[in-house]
Amino acid sequence: MTFRYDFAPTPFGDALAVFSDEGIVRFDLSESDDPSVPWLLENVSRQLHAVPEPDPGAADDLVALLDEYFDGEPVRFHEHLALDWRLSEGFSRTALQTITTIAWGETLSYGEVAALAGHPGAARAVGTACRLTPFSIIVPVHRVVRSDGSAGHYGAHPERKRFLLDLESGR
Repeated sequence: MTFRYDFAPTPFGDALAVFSDEGIVRFDLSESDDPSVPWLLENVSRQLHAVPEPDPGAADDLVALLDEYFDGEPVRFHEHLALDWRLSEGFSRTALQTITTIAWGETLSYGEVAALAGHPGAARAVGTACRLTPFSIIVPVHRVVRSDGSAGHYGAHPERKRFLLDLESGR
């Protein structure tokens, strides 16, 4: 299996896109101003047990979809990109796959996602799956909100979640 990476621009800065022979395996919004910092690639390499090679242009299709998305088009990334789920397993994968069914502009609570994923009462596990998703934006974990309807967190950047929810609601 070969892995390669490229960067994709977002309103939050460049994001790391890692691809396998089977599809996109990781899409990371950087927590740093420079997503090319070595620790980011080292972390992905540890998870994959392989070092991805740079491949400028590998993310071109993703970049086109992101451009449409950030222009307000209701893009369903998983319908256009092959997702390689190797970095998510068990209930986390089930929860994330359930989240891909949440429509543009809609939200579900963590508890509702847990119930749809077949494990009522596993709302906290859904939260963990959202926090650890290997597919930021591509799997719309930002559409999962608290039971009281408030947005909640998005990693260390709740303002990003609010931006994405506002984008999808047309605000």
